[in-house]
Amino acid sequence: MLYSPEQVEAFPQTTFRYLLVSETDHVLTIRLNRPDKKNALNPTLLNELAFALAYAHHTPGVWMVVLAAEGNVFCAGMDLKSLTEANTETATVPEPSGPVRLGELMANLHKPCIAQVSGPVFAGGMLLVAGCTYVIASEEVKFGLPEVKRGLFPFQVMASLIDIMPPRAVMDWCLSGRTLTAKQALSLGLVTDLVPVDQLQTTVNEHVYELKQSSPTAMQFGLRAYGQLKSLPRSEWQAYLYDQFSQIQQTPDAQEGMAAFLEKREPRWM
Repeated sequence: MLYSPEQVEAFPQTTFRYLLVSETDHVLTIRLNRPDKKNALNPTLLNELAFALAYAHHTPGVWMVVLAAEGNVFCAGMDLKSLTEANTETATVPEPSGPVRLGELMANLHKPCIAQVSGPVFAGGMLLVAGCTYVIASEEVKFGLPEVKRGLFPFQVMASLIDIMPPRAVMDWCLSGRTLTAKQALSLGLVTDLVPVDQLQTTVNEHVYELKQSSPTAMQFGLRAYGQLKSLPRSEWQAYLYDQFSQIQQTPDAQEGMAAFLEKREPRWM
């Protein structure tokens, strides 16, 4: 993460320029709030996202994240104008310790993240969607990778998509620059739930409720292990996972979960 636990202690008092954030009952909701620019990602918005995700990562009381957006476009990708002009906006959050790479930030969150997608997603905005654990989209949403039509290539998006879609489908999409319908995105694994727009919030709430029944510690262990396996030779997987299971048995959540099972009651996660 690009921010330390000490830095994100200021999160509750932070006034964001391009995010709307709320924390309720262990759920941090982050809403992109640059609708006049189709929620395009400029340096200020990227830093704010990095700060908010670091807060979620470092804060034990945050069990999961919901990522949504204001306006009729979820995210139009990078603000290309910001790539050629100096950023003159006043900083709203501390300077990150390195470059903000959304794919890495999402992968290192290690907590369930639900994308609530009510509008189209293009280009670099796909890093947010691809990095979420669940993507709940309305039936009218479209997903596009137009970079090749602008003389660019979606390198980072390609890397994130290969984890969740068939590699040949990823390459075809990156090379063709075409736009996918929500149904096509569902069939390829990019979207996990496809619902009418008037059922979007209800479906997100149902996922949140279901995840709250699971141990937050166990979910974090599992997501961290899933990411770690990608960097280990397959011959080391079982030893690593054995060690992880030994560690998780010592956690308060494991003790509470086993006690609740033996006592035939619902667990009380802390």
